Amino acid sequence: MGFLLRREEVLNVEQLQSMLDDSPVRAAQAILIAAKEGVVDAQALLGQILLEGRGIARDEALALRWFQIAAQGGHLMARNMAGRCREHGWGCAIDETAAAREYRMAAESGLDWGQYNYANLLATGRGVAEDPQQALACYRRAAEQGHAKSMNLLGRYLEAGLSCSRDLDAAVDWYRRSAEGGDFRGQFSYAAVLADNGQTDAALEWLRKALAGGNLKFLRTAHKALAAADDPQIRAMAESYRQRITEL
Repeated sequence: MGFLLRREEVLNVEQLQSMLDDSPVRAAQAILIAAKEGVVDAQALLGQILLEGRGIARDEALALRWFQIAAQGGHLMARNMAGRCREHGWGCAIDETAAAREYRMAAESGLDWGQYNYANLLATGRGVAEDPQQALACYRRAAEQGHAKSMNLLGRYLEAGLSCSRDLDAAVDWYRRSAEGGDFRGQFSYAAVLADNGQTDAALEWLRKALAGGNLKFLRTAHKALAAADDPQIRAMAESYRQRITEL
C-alpha cells in the first residue's frame, strides 16, 4: 500500500525528480507509470534511471527504447541520450553514424549537449566526415548557451588558432567561464594559464577544484602535466593527483 500513488502525483515530473533522492524505488515505480501514461519528461527520466540502475534493475536496451520513445515525442535530451547509447554501445551495437544523426538533430534544435556531442564527432571524424570548422561552430553555439565543457574546448581552439584566428584573450576568458561553470577540464585549463602568468596561488586553487571533480582518465593526463611543471608548487600538486588516482 505504501507504493500506491495518486494520478496527479504520478504525473508531476518535478516531484518525481525529488522523490528519486528520498525513495528511488518508489520514484521508479511512479516514473514508470507516468511514462506509460505518455508523459514525455517521465519517459526520458525512465530511460535515465534504467541506464543507471537507480531504483530499478539496470537495463540499457530498455533505457534506449524509452529514450527513443521520448525523442519521438520531442524530448531533445532524450534524443541526445539515444545518441550516447549508439555511440557507446549501451543496449545496442556501437553505431557512430546513428549517434551522429541523433546528435545532429538535437543540435539543430538548439540543445547544448547535442551541439557538444555532435562537435566531438565532427572534430574526430567519427560517424560523420571530419569538419573542424563545423565542430568549432557547434562548440561556440553550446558555449554561448552556457555549456561549460564546450567553453573549455572553444578556449582550446582559440588558444591554438584551430580553424580560427588565434585569440589568447578570448581563450582565457572562455577558460575562466568554463572553470566557474564547474567543468574540471576548464578548471585545469584556467589554472595552467594562471600558472603561466605567475599567479600561482590562484592556479593552485583551481587545480584543487579540478582534482575534486575530475575523472580517472583526466587525472592521469593531468598528473603527467603537473609532474613536468616548472613551478615547484604546481609540480607538488602532482602527488595529490597521484593519490586520487590510486583511490579511484
